[in-house]
Amino acid sequence: MYDVIVLGKGPAGIQAAVYIKRANLNVLIIGKDGGALAKTDKVGNYYGFTQISGPELLEEGYKHARALNIEMIEEEVTGLSFGLEYTVTTTQNTYQSKAVIIATGSPRATVRIPNLKELEGRGVSYCAICDAFFYRKKIVGVLGHGDYAAQEAHELVNVADEVIVFTNGLEPIGHFDPKVRFVKDRIKNVVGQDRLQGITLENDQVIELSGLFIALGSASATDLALKIGALVENNKIIVDEKKQTNVPGLFAAGDCTPGVMQIAKAVGDGCVAGLESIAYIRNLK
Repeated sequence: MYDVIVLGKGPAGIQAAVYIKRANLNVLIIGKDGGALAKTDKVGNYYGFTQISGPELLEEGYKHARALNIEMIEEEVTGLSFGLEYTVTTTQNTYQSKAVIIATGSPRATVRIPNLKELEGRGVSYCAICDAFFYRKKIVGVLGHGDYAAQEAHELVNVADEVIVFTNGLEPIGHFDPKVRFVKDRIKNVVGQDRLQGITLENDQVIELSGLFIALGSASATDLALKIGALVENNKIIVDEKKQTNVPGLFAAGDCTPGVMQIAKAVGDGCVAGLESIAYIRNLK
């Protein structure tokens, strides 16, 4: 088991891990890519560099991590749960830790489907492992087409009567359970007032559902936070001055938290989250 798992290998995540490793704690960084910084052509307002490209700045961070022998793996995170310890699920493995820092950058834009937002918590859910129990022997849907959607569908197939994966016009590319049914038509709207009743497709066909689980693209920072009850507002994870969420041992840093979306701020957040996670782990011992 790790002391701390850092989700994200951008400036916030790497900076946090550097402090944790130098405190002689066992830390793991899990990241799929370098996020927005990997696509940034020129950076000219970051301390110490008159001008540098985003990929070059990321590589400097990776060099720093490697110099400290920080374990860093490239996998896609699909789930996060909390019991006696944290469990991080990826497309390949599961990992346990005593604390987690979410530093996966700004969450992606969600799909715009009429009435979807209004029915969140009333049939529209973001965590299959949390809410599958409530849909025993019922028909449920999963909105998505990749490995994240496949993971959510896998949690549901042995509980629900039927699981329908809505790809919203895209081809499925994840490793889906053979028991799921695919609907590839685009979605027109979500049906329901006080509670979700179903989905209307672009051909005006209505498919009745008791629940709909949102699993678009890769799991975002807010997706992971919502899975274990962390507060989220305006697609940002709410943290205190210690970068800790309302869930003990769960910290967040960088663009996934409120404030300016700048590299300097992300690094500062990573510093605070790293130091406070060290204090949290030491208080457990």
